[in-house]
Amino acid sequence: MSEKEQSSELSEFSNIDLAVTRDSYYGTIAEPVYSGVLSFMRRKYTKDLANVDVAVVGVPFDLSVTNRPGARFGPRSVREASAQLAWGKAWGWGIDPFDELSVVDWGDCLFDPGRPAAIPQALEQQFSHILAQNVATLAIGGDHFVTYPILQAHAKKHGKMSLIHFDAHCDTWRDDSARIDHGTMFFHAAEQGIIDPQSSAQIGIRTHNSETHGFNVFDADLVRKLGVPEVIKRVRAIVADKPCYLTFDIDCLDPSCAPGTGTPVVGGLQTAEALELLRGLSGINLVGMDLVEVSPNYDVAQITSLAGATIALNLLCLFAAAKKIK
Repeated sequence: MSEKEQSSELSEFSNIDLAVTRDSYYGTIAEPVYSGVLSFMRRKYTKDLANVDVAVVGVPFDLSVTNRPGARFGPRSVREASAQLAWGKAWGWGIDPFDELSVVDWGDCLFDPGRPAAIPQALEQQFSHILAQNVATLAIGGDHFVTYPILQAHAKKHGKMSLIHFDAHCDTWRDDSARIDHGTMFFHAAEQGIIDPQSSAQIGIRTHNSETHGFNVFDADLVRKLGVPEVIKRVRAIVADKPCYLTFDIDCLDPSCAPGTGTPVVGGLQTAEALELLRGLSGINLVGMDLVEVSPNYDVAQITSLAGATIALNLLCLFAAAKKIK
């Protein structure tokens, strides 16, 4: 019996604390959602990346926010909410990503908050270490600045990438490259040749910037005007088969769906629309992904954390679907 088959043979509630007791990295095994050691989707906590396809990595950094702090608690809150999803197979995809992928929870990145100037390099080095072992990453932030050093690490491995960017904010405001800010990093990434704006798409934007810098922008009003299927069609054509990094800022969602974030903007996407968009992108050449800006101190009944965990799970499904096609 294979490792995958053995994991599926375990009966419901036959084990506890799967984050530390799990033998196999594969399979979905039920555990009481209200108890146990918490990891993302009850995956094994480990730094050992041998035979691993995807490492889930927390990045508890929020020193570059321009409004409400608290996203440093995002990784912990998303992990906690994910326990509500880990008892069964992911809905809407027709596959269980944990049957297709060996996934672990690598834990959180380490950095010294007293030395903020050194943090970007510390993050880039830790992600480069993971990628060097041919392991993909699903990062959970943290504020959106963390995507910048993660992109730098991915560019070393994959070269210039397309970016699919879900957000209320464009994060391309022109700025001095020496500043650490969660609203300017994609301007810098484009200027430095890390991402290609012409083959990139920004979805859900609803804040003003007079410069697009060549990015293809599908603001929230345009998404509603065109409809989700047409947006999917256009984004797929823009990205084509290029190596693609997908970043999802939870404030892309309307505050009614995600109140627990630092810079909420009304008029955003509904959670169901966002999930439909993600499912419609199945088959893209996804090389990395993240979910950022969950700030649980402003949340209500875990609405935002649960939305973040669900989106992160769907990103794993998107990655698994691409691998299955290959």
